[in-house]
Amino acid sequence: METQQVNSEKAKESTPENLFELLSSSSGGLSVDEAKKRLEQYGPNALEEKKESQLLKFLAYFWGPIPWMIEVALILSVVVKHWVDVVIIGVLLVFNAVIGFWEEHRASNALAALKAGLALKARALRGGKWQEVGAADLVPGDIVRLRLGDIIPADVKLLEGDYISIDQAALTGESLPVNKKAGDIAYSGSVAKQGEMVALVTGTGVNTFFGRTAKLVGEAGAVSHFQKAVMRIGDFLIFVAVGLSIILIAVELYRGEPALELVQFVLILVIASIPVAMPAVLSMTMALGALSLSKEKAIVSRLQAIEEMAGIDILCCDKTGTLTKNELTLGDPVVFGAKDPEDLILAGALASKAENRDAIDLAVISGLKDKSLLDNYNQTKFTPFDPVGKRTEGTATGPDGQTVMYTKGAPQVILGLCDVDEQAKAKAEKVVDEMAAKGYRTLGVAESRADGAWKYLGILPLSDPPRDDSAETIVQAKKHGLKVHMVTGDNVAIASEISGQLGMGTHIQPATDLFRDNVDPAHLSAEAAEKIEQADGFAQVFPEHKYGIVKALQDRGHLVGMTGDGVNDAPALKQADTGIAVSGATDAARAAAALVLTAPGLSVIIKAIEEARKIFERMMSYTIYRISMTIDIMFFVVLAMLSFNFTPLTAVMIILLALLDDIPIMTIAYDNTRIDPKPVRWQMKRVLSISSVLGLVAVAETFGLLLIGWEWLKNPEWQQWMHMDKPHLQTMLFLQLVAGGHLMLFVTRSKKFFFMPPFPSWPLFSAVVGTQIFAVLMCAFGWLVPPLPWALIGIVWAYNIVWMFIQDIIKIGVYHLIEDRAKHKQKYLKSVNQPLHAHPHLSG
Repeated sequence: METQQVNSEKAKESTPENLFELLSSSSGGLSVDEAKKRLEQYGPNALEEKKESQLLKFLAYFWGPIPWMIEVALILSVVVKHWVDVVIIGVLLVFNAVIGFWEEHRASNALAALKAGLALKARALRGGKWQEVGAADLVPGDIVRLRLGDIIPADVKLLEGDYISIDQAALTGESLPVNKKAGDIAYSGSVAKQGEMVALVTGTGVNTFFGRTAKLVGEAGAVSHFQKAVMRIGDFLIFVAVGLSIILIAVELYRGEPALELVQFVLILVIASIPVAMPAVLSMTMALGALSLSKEKAIVSRLQAIEEMAGIDILCCDKTGTLTKNELTLGDPVVFGAKDPEDLILAGALASKAENRDAIDLAVISGLKDKSLLDNYNQTKFTPFDPVGKRTEGTATGPDGQTVMYTKGAPQVILGLCDVDEQAKAKAEKVVDEMAAKGYRTLGVAESRADGAWKYLGILPLSDPPRDDSAETIVQAKKHGLKVHMVTGDNVAIASEISGQLGMGTHIQPATDLFRDNVDPAHLSAEAAEKIEQADGFAQVFPEHKYGIVKALQDRGHLVGMTGDGVNDAPALKQADTGIAVSGATDAARAAAALVLTAPGLSVIIKAIEEARKIFERMMSYTIYRISMTIDIMFFVVLAMLSFNFTPLTAVMIILLALLDDIPIMTIAYDNTRIDPKPVRWQMKRVLSISSVLGLVAVAETFGLLLIGWEWLKNPEWQQWMHMDKPHLQTMLFLQLVAGGHLMLFVTRSKKFFFMPPFPSWPLFSAVVGTQIFAVLMCAFGWLVPPLPWALIGIVWAYNIVWMFIQDIIKIGVYHLIEDRAKHKQKYLKSVNQPLHAHPHLSG
């Protein structure tokens, strides 16, 4: 009979006998031959990694609207034998591909980090003998021995032994090690902290709890909104360029222009007009932003995450180790029979042993104000915690020479040891219940002196307290328009208490209730999805739940940030629009995250969000400017050629215009900009509307100067004074486009009037001024263009400055119209009770 793997849920419900039957195994383990056979059947106990061709990954960067434009330009350059253009365009094409490929390569190592978390060796019973085997060679049905310090090598059913204490915080987010006994399940990737047991392997590789987490990491990943925006912009500009080029070619061919010369000119016009360097410019802006973030102790592993971070409106925070310190702390003791709180803590400390490094023992000992008191006692015997007795016990001789036994453990167990009256018992039970409701774990403490009777001393509450800066971080997050959700593996009471302390609200949803049958958000009911959106946090969360929560929120129109530190957070970190691995995170969490914090606490996230919104504003300024310039150049040249049968710019001028426009624009990455108080997104309708209006105004500006110059050509006096002829008219139009383009950049960089703060940064301002000085000198001294008199240069500049104010007033008007329209729609949606997230173009 062919065996089958058993998932952890089924293994948990099955008896050992049933599992032996299902797995065709026994307490004597497998034979060596059977183990080999099963290894061939199931494959190695390791994570599968889909191998992708690096070459195909690289070639994918040559596919898409903007690469297509560059490639067509490259082919046409070869056809018309413009070899200089071929080299320049080819370098640009490869440069864009290399940047994209390198960024993806750096961020694609999540599975490798998860693999490193697997156990390397295991002790298995093969052929009747215990032997050390590679963890990758374990198969379902193997019998293994687990000891202190072992990484659990596979999902197992515990069979023999008193107990084993397992730290599975990295998998489930639980604060404390979990005590397991025979019949329980232990998960692959968790760590044995105490005890020793024999276990049956039920699942290996991707069929383990750990493996399913890794599989989710492999499947996770949201498409970058930056990539979508670049695609949309590319589509729009292709439509404009191709449409105008077809019209121009058709008319000029009808007029009898030579086809080859026409193709050459249109080619140069398209290359100069279309922002083929847009991905590189935006990537550079984000790269410089990433450098700035690194100074704030935040390392960016995926550039697009900067843009995504500017738009996140929901931040999912892992509780343990992220919002809290991930270290147990003693609360205020409740005294019963002890002299005072310090005496109660001392008794608890004498029932502990620091050398065992048990989290509870260390927390109790740390609670002593004067630790030197322990030096007065000699601990002669210590019995560690076990899940059967549910208590620890220490025997110590005090400074008075008396030998006393001390014990601490589950409150109900300690109460059962002691002879207490009903009133005291009721009081103790009430204290325990109240503490549990506040999220505390409680320990009962007792002592036994010479008469052998146990005396109930009191109750010690333990909790994992919030980080010192967490509350302030949550306040700042709300000020930045973020809704913060807590996500934890702990129970609802603990989650509600911590969430309330931090001002995050106490409406906590148990994830087990939301995802009863399937964690796929596509199968969630509308009611469950709404509960996820409205909750303040989530408790009793497993890895699949975290991933499902993030995905469900994304499906409802939100941009989601997720913080975490454990293996269990990796799938959600990768799926989130911005995954944030906090300081001290596991390798798997860091690899899956887009942002890795190297300083403790969450306050750096607020700085990162502020920096991201600045970077986003810079990218938005450049995008609006570049689309406007494309419309200006393309429409103007086509309009001039169709209206006057006159080529307003030479091929050399067009190339120079492209260079002078794009070279200084790189400094926009250093520009000063405002910080938007709300999340910001790529609102393409708004971007294209503003760009189109400003572009068409610029066309009117440039065409207006052409009309003026055309009139001067008809007037002999003006011709003589201005030295005006068609070549000089071309120079004048060239100067207008260079100067007007950069003045328009100052208009597009702010939603307010251009002369109001924030003012341009010194690098941007000096780069623009330097470019303009060079352009003026070119036109004045006739470098590569016919020279212009200084008076005409002054007239062109005065003309541009007047139009700069006109453009600015129109820009303010367009923004007001858009904002008013958005407000009216928001009011309407509220009146019909529709959530705003259903219309993401209105948010941000």
